[in-house]
Amino acid sequence: MGCYMGVDLGTSSMKTIIIDESGRVLGIDSESYQFASPFNNYAEQEPEDWWKACVMTIRGAMQKGGLKGDDIKGISFSGQMHGLVTLDKDLKSVRPTILHCDARSIKQIDEIKELFGEKKIRELMMNPVYTGFLLPSLLWVRENEPENFEKISHVCLPKDYLKVKLTGDVTSDYADASATLAFDIKNGRWSNEILEKIGFPIEWFPECYETCDVVGTVTREAAEETGLSPGTPVIAGGGDQVMQQIGNGITKVGQASANIGTSGQVSFQSSSPILNPRLSTNTFIGYKKDHWFTMGAIMNAGLCFKWFNSIFEKVDYEELNTDISKVSPGSGGVIFLPYLNGERTPHLDPNLSGAFIGVNLRTGKPQLERAVMEGVSFAMNQCIEVCEELGLHADTIIASGGGSHSIPWLHIQSDIYNRPLKVADTDEQAGLGAAIAAGVGAGTFCDIDEGCERVVRYKDFEILPDAKNHEIYMEYYQIYKEAFHRCCETLHEVTLLGRKKR
Repeated sequence: MGCYMGVDLGTSSMKTIIIDESGRVLGIDSESYQFASPFNNYAEQEPEDWWKACVMTIRGAMQKGGLKGDDIKGISFSGQMHGLVTLDKDLKSVRPTILHCDARSIKQIDEIKELFGEKKIRELMMNPVYTGFLLPSLLWVRENEPENFEKISHVCLPKDYLKVKLTGDVTSDYADASATLAFDIKNGRWSNEILEKIGFPIEWFPECYETCDVVGTVTREAAEETGLSPGTPVIAGGGDQVMQQIGNGITKVGQASANIGTSGQVSFQSSSPILNPRLSTNTFIGYKKDHWFTMGAIMNAGLCFKWFNSIFEKVDYEELNTDISKVSPGSGGVIFLPYLNGERTPHLDPNLSGAFIGVNLRTGKPQLERAVMEGVSFAMNQCIEVCEELGLHADTIIASGGGSHSIPWLHIQSDIYNRPLKVADTDEQAGLGAAIAAGVGAGTFCDIDEGCERVVRYKDFEILPDAKNHEIYMEYYQIYKEAFHRCCETLHEVTLLGRKKR
């Protein structure tokens, strides 16, 4: 029996899952960590901490499954997107990784916009220029840490660092690379024009592969650390959005997912790279070169819920769901703007803060909790609206991430989106997607579609929208959007004021 391993490098934890060729989960393990924020709006992690967590979860998943290194026929990866990993000539990390949620590069964003101009950004990058993406983060390092910049010989994405440690080679994939702002998305290669204009050597950027391509094998040194066997095939993998799509069985045009993790994403599959003239969405390459997806992304999804509940000493989520279910749609007239750490789609402003609006003497903790769920879902619905304006559509949406674990939150989403929701029958869609890719790379599945057909299953229920609730929510949704436009300058000003060093 062949076993296939998927490793998911998230913002807050590492998860490793092992499946057999029928999709049965044989072992799963996770290890939590935090990101550092040495200054306000900074977000960094040490790559070596990822590797330690990777080693622990690989060993943990094999131990829980009663498996040995020889049982694993392939390993692949999912990873948080956009972050900048810098390596020296010896493949050692030069500095902590600057993460996707980092907002330090506002000045560099302005410089890139001035250097290229709006027309060229649309033509070459096809995506909004935003903080936390590899290109502006690398520009920040050049301008603020010249001593570190001089040491750089390679750059890559977060999950690529784990492959470096396993294989000794620096590689990436089209999907993750296309989310750096340095990639030619139409032609599937690093952009000479972008890199020459900004002054970064193309030699720093790794060779790219399709998600299911074998990019190397486990070295003897890595085998000793992880318990894997030397020579085990290492498969390219992809950014977490692509791998979640695979783990949710979303591989065809007309399919879509709504993921509420730390951040939130709505992804629609497409057969061509779709340009949004307003650059308020992202278009990236999918798991192979002739496949794309368009994504609306919000910075704060499950993060809002985690933040709110961190204020209280203990959270019983079963009790919480019961309390929320007793609150009517609209949370007693309370609206939450979920901009704790800026926003991407559709506002493209890293300098926003969140707000509760309509708090009154009848407002209690359950109303605020439900308002957080509704506010995040309103923000996700804006992503759906923007994607639909580009001609994308899906009759049913696959819900995933932490937001799919709460039945009340699923009903809130379905009522707001006005669409049926299905939920994949696993909590680890990104890791499962990576394991499927490992099975394709190892030759067990002929392609991703076959892998999904054999492995992906859905829960035995479907969440259907309630017409009356949808009507109520649309009233609140209009107020939600109007509230932002009336408050955005104030939110922007107070955010910048709060970041001032006194």
